[in-house]
Amino acid sequence: MSAASLRGMSRERALKLAAIGTAAGAFSGLFGVGGGSVMVPLLVLWLGYDSRRATATSLAAIIVIAAFAASVQATYGNVRVDDALLIGIPAVGGVLFGTWLQQRIRTREISLLFAALLVATAVELLLK
Repeated sequence: MSAASLRGMSRERALKLAAIGTAAGAFSGLFGVGGGSVMVPLLVLWLGYDSRRATATSLAAIIVIAAFAASVQATYGNVRVDDALLIGIPAVGGVLFGTWLQQRIRTREISLLFAALLVATAVELLLK
């Protein structure tokens, strides 16, 4: 982000973005989640992003969050690099398919599918 675009941003917007980032970082460090489950809903609710823009912005932010979180977890000896590669490499194909599919679904349907996923996850966690 350029200095000129930061100067043009309102203080309220900058504070909301910083709060979203802080919440995502805290959830990422604590639970291993943060991008989709925290950033996307907050970008939609607090800043009026549509689902596509919120998802894309979240994914871009996750690059920074994931790199830092993984390096901190590695200092504790918690990272299994072989397993991470076996998850991460095929995930690239999933990302390509998911992005392709997202561009073909209406924004409202994306929001409803995401909400259903969050509800299903919450129910599953409550039942365990």
